[in-house]
Amino acid sequence: MTPEDKKMYQASLKSKDTEEWIDLLFYRPIGFRWALLFRRLGVKPNAVTIASIFLGIIAGVLFYFHSLPLNIIGMFFLVWANSYDSADGQLARLTGQKSELGRILDGMSGDCWFIAIYFAICFRLMPTWSFWIFILAALAGYCHSKQAAMADYYRNIHLFFLLGKQGSELDNARQQTAIYNQMSWHDGFVQKLFQFFYKNYTANQEQMTPCFQRFFHALKERYADGVAPVVLREQFRQKSLPLMKYTNILSFNIRVIVLFISLLIDMPWLYFVFELTVLNALFIYMVWKHEKISREMFSMVNGQ
Repeated sequence: MTPEDKKMYQASLKSKDTEEWIDLLFYRPIGFRWALLFRRLGVKPNAVTIASIFLGIIAGVLFYFHSLPLNIIGMFFLVWANSYDSADGQLARLTGQKSELGRILDGMSGDCWFIAIYFAICFRLMPTWSFWIFILAALAGYCHSKQAAMADYYRNIHLFFLLGKQGSELDNARQQTAIYNQMSWHDGFVQKLFQFFYKNYTANQEQMTPCFQRFFHALKERYADGVAPVVLREQFRQKSLPLMKYTNILSFNIRVIVLFISLLIDMPWLYFVFELTVLNALFIYMVWKHEKISREMFSMVNGQ
């Protein structure tokens, strides 16, 4: 890269605190190249996100077949989809084209990939597992949705304390509900439908974090927009930083590595078991630890 490219590449990242090493080594450099190409072609970030959805769904379809070559092609498509998922955010940061719809679409893209993957695996295993595989997949999918939602939430909380409101995508349910109420089904059915799911998504995140909500409410009462002094923000960052590795594990790369291994050995049901055991244990610990940190920080704010 040229010095100018390196500068733009750094600007396309969120923060070193929240980036996973696999992303920094592989997906972010590839995503940056895609972002530069899309910028030259005038492609919008939301179009890149929609393209990633189709690529991920193709991957899911290919995982249905008891064919190792087709499964490997599906793995390639899923990696391609995730490189686009990286590129859309990098493109948005490079061009200043961030939007609420883009945030919602970006969150939904991974859901679309994994819904296709879950159904493909279920239909693949149905001859031997009967309807039981759908029950296992439904439980794993429910847990997956909670894991991914909270990983995303904690990452944006960390970015809020690290970079401030402009460097984070930390939303709240009250604001998202107000946006939803202002929308019209008649004039923007699709956007309002997306907003309906997103306001519920943010509400669920808040319901699972009562201690953080209390702490954040105390910050908003004491400081404008909840922007605490630098010392207090740095204290929270230092406490939150060790949890970022769990948010990364619960996001994409580790779970996909396990998915690929399970497909390579023709035992894709192992992926569901991994979600229900290992990832759930990490998820429970992450939530417990973050709530503990929030209680400590609440006491600090009240004690000032």
